[in-house]
Amino acid sequence: MNESVELCASADLVDGGRAVAFDLLYGGQPSRAFAIRYQGQVHAYLNRCSHVPMEMDYQEARFFDDSGRWLLCSTHGAAYEPDSGACAGGPCRGGLVKIALTESNGVVRWHTGPQLKPVEF
Repeated sequence: MNESVELCASADLVDGGRAVAFDLLYGGQPSRAFAIRYQGQVHAYLNRCSHVPMEMDYQEARFFDDSGRWLLCSTHGAAYEPDSGACAGGPCRGGLVKIALTESNGVVRWHTGPQLKPVEF
């Protein structure tokens, strides 16, 4: 059964701004993920480029290009659509792994799935 995990306050995600990073288990392996806001909507992805499976941010929690239009991989320049994670250009092989989010009452939550689980402490 899927569950929701509180991530952050809605105000922490600003359009085209810094991401909120979080940890989870993807396929049983510890992984980093990030949430962003784009055109008023929240989105989350594994922090893993589809070209080479490495973290994408060029500075902590920075994924958007200067225009705020694309998510960029800092290593090889792959560009992704912020609202779908689809490859938009560069050396990507498919899109980013999307993580379901919901937003209500000023709180953003991510949702578990068959491959996505919270990290147990």
